Amino acid sequence: MALLGERKQRAITVTDLVFRVAPRINAAGRMKHGTYAVGLLLSETTEEASKRAEAIEAFNEDRKALDRDITEQALAQIEESGQTNKTSTVVYDPNWHKGVIGIVASRLIETHYKPTVVFTRSGDVLTASARSVRGFDLYAALSECQEYMIQFGGHKYAAGLTIRPEQYDGFCECFEQVVSRQIQPDQQERTLRIDMEIPIEEITPKFYRIINQMAPFGPGNMRPVLLSKGVTDRGYAKRVGSDETHLKCSFVVGAQSIDAIGFGLGDALETVQSSACDIAYVVDENEWNGKMSLQLNLKGMQEAT
Repeated sequence: MALLGERKQRAITVTDLVFRVAPRINAAGRMKHGTYAVGLLLSETTEEASKRAEAIEAFNEDRKALDRDITEQALAQIEESGQTNKTSTVVYDPNWHKGVIGIVASRLIETHYKPTVVFTRSGDVLTASARSVRGFDLYAALSECQEYMIQFGGHKYAAGLTIRPEQYDGFCECFEQVVSRQIQPDQQERTLRIDMEIPIEEITPKFYRIINQMAPFGPGNMRPVLLSKGVTDRGYAKRVGSDETHLKCSFVVGAQSIDAIGFGLGDALETVQSSACDIAYVVDENEWNGKMSLQLNLKGMQEAT
């Protein structure tokens, strides 16, 4: 099926579902309409499924391009408006695509770790997606800005809202005041919870099978994040992805090696090339040419301590 590329006639892994299938299903609703995804899932023939999958693949490529372009514009707006010294981020452009502003809000937090609201124009009103940082109650903060909104809804970490154009300046000021008053110092620093430190030599198929006895994984039961110190790359580390924002490397494990992928960690290339590293990761599986092997999904890294 085109949705999964050229690799056919094999079982779909959890990695496939999370990083290949789900984003494309999601893109249909963001870029066009969710019925495209429903039609794909209800296809009765391979020919019909392939045709629908090709359309969804095109939506996903458009989504990635918009995501990248709008994020760059929003980052530039943050710098130009002097928001880098504030405790919150609020940006707006009438031409931004409504379907990707939630993704853009999350992208902005990767650079500026603050509660973030991204607005665009929708008819006669402004609509926005908001995202929060760990521990900060975004919904409670927005509740204190209701006088500047037509409506809003969501939860602690994500929300959507609608305002009138003339309410924008008032909302920006109110949101910044509320966030600066409520946010705690430890909520302004990016943190990564480590479940256990383990020598990388102990990451074996048997160890992976033991971890999977804790499945199913998901909210409330996330895969354990492990820490291995003083690991070294074999010398094949490189940036990957269409925009080279991801990191691909292979760490030495005795006389062998174990592959690793770091989504969004492309900037760590020089670190992994120049010295031994401490790495945080979850253990996953990767399929290549019909063979399954262990792979580390990197969550963070730094020079060895």
